[in-house]
Amino acid sequence: MGDGCGSLAGLGLSAMDAPGGDWWVLHTRPRQEKAVARDLEALNIFHYLPLVNTVRYYGRRKVQVVLPLFAGYVFLRGSVEQAWAVERSGRLAQIIAVHDQDRLVDELHNLRMVLDSGQELDPHPYLREGMWVEVRSGPLKGVQGIIERKRRHSRLVLQIEALGQATSLEIDGTLLEPVERAMCV
Repeated sequence: MGDGCGSLAGLGLSAMDAPGGDWWVLHTRPRQEKAVARDLEALNIFHYLPLVNTVRYYGRRKVQVVLPLFAGYVFLRGSVEQAWAVERSGRLAQIIAVHDQDRLVDELHNLRMVLDSGQELDPHPYLREGMWVEVRSGPLKGVQGIIERKRRHSRLVLQIEALGQATSLEIDGTLLEPVERAMCV
């Protein structure tokens, strides 16, 4: 599983749309992605677990580790019965049906091409216009606002609801994470 692809090892990119059922997203319990992928491998169930190399620091030690690109998720191609067979392991939190199969195939194909090219990928929160976000690091850490996209950068809108006014600033989207809006009383 060193290439991050489970049952896709040695298969061409066209394997993403090989026959064999629908795609399902398996939402795993915390830190169970690799164990679920091993279970699927043992059952000969077609799956995809994108993995990335990253550096972690433990005290003064710098360690290279291989982690799932999308923490908590493994993609399965097969029947719902196969998905439920894995659920019995107790490692899954949820089985998510994929409604747009073609779109997922295209997205996984693109992801696989980038991973195979050796490009570095970093997990990034999924941000949409109108979403309430918080700056997670840097000098603006803790600032909350609404995301608005413009050009290459994200635009963070800060509202003063009582005035019916707002202001905005450009910010790198990697510094933002979605949050529930905190209502102050």
